[in-house]
Amino acid sequence: MSNTPFFVSAQVASEVISWPDLIRVMTDVYRMPQTPEENPGRVVARGQGTWLRTLPAILPTGSYMGAKLFGLGRNRAVSYAVVLFSQETGEIAGVLDGESLTAFRTAATSAVAVDHLMADAPVRVGVLGSGSEAHSHVRAIAAIRTISELTVFSPSVESRAAFARTFSEELGIDCRPADDARAAVAGRSLVLAAARSRDETPTFRSEWVDDGAVVVSIGSTLPDQREADTALIARSDLIVADAPEEVMEGTGDFIAAAREGIDFHDKVVSLNALVRGDLAGRPATPRLPLFKSVGSAVQDLVVAELALRKALEAERAVQLPEFVLKTSRKR
Repeated sequence: MSNTPFFVSAQVASEVISWPDLIRVMTDVYRMPQTPEENPGRVVARGQGTWLRTLPAILPTGSYMGAKLFGLGRNRAVSYAVVLFSQETGEIAGVLDGESLTAFRTAATSAVAVDHLMADAPVRVGVLGSGSEAHSHVRAIAAIRTISELTVFSPSVESRAAFARTFSEELGIDCRPADDARAAVAGRSLVLAAARSRDETPTFRSEWVDDGAVVVSIGSTLPDQREADTALIARSDLIVADAPEEVMEGTGDFIAAAREGIDFHDKVVSLNALVRGDLAGRPATPRLPLFKSVGSAVQDLVVAELALRKALEAERAVQLPEFVLKTSRKR
């Protein structure tokens, strides 16, 4: 059996993917049943000053299976790759540079959640953070909603000013830098938190956020990282998570809430359940819904599949040397 796989660079992936296409296919996948066996969660190998993280999954569409791999070297540099295998043949179909795919998949997943948590009306957005994830999230939200106002805070005066200039020009709206985090999110209908703290201090507090707002938290994905304070988790009456067990047991926000005796388990639902409408017993109109994302392999594979397909259509995928695969069959 022989197979000729293709490589897609980060630059090509970023140029062939469009937000509407990506959000549509991400929504389609979350409409399908997903099992822990198909999407088992991450595995981390640790060495002396190094680690390698693997996120494997099998797409419920029946097309590809694969994994995202990312490793930290002793020089503290991180690189990413996604490998796709055909579910039909087991052959390697593609290898993709994962650098741009991660921001794409996180923001597209958040957009799916927002699309199911908010009415189809203009939104006033407050952003915490001015890095690549913050940029991607604003662009993804702009693909599904009209952004009427945009404010941003990050610790760097220069970064938040540059962010505001970028989106004032790109979206043709008034985007303003805020002097502090509270000013960025107060009175906003959508809060995008993409700026984890460097210690265990939350980056925003419950009293800054109005009832009726939707909060998206994507910056704190590890036990020693915080974004929301425990009061917001206690106050939120619907918590949507892309990976519920990992969110509840492995993120600093929820570890701190559990330590303070806050019972949040009955409020947590999966993104899969939200999109499928399986919310029996949940409030029809949540007072303060929170979407918490730590990422999953299914999301990475959705983006990689779209990037590979679009790159092949545009004849921008690079053919790799032929792989010769030996297979054995049980008798």
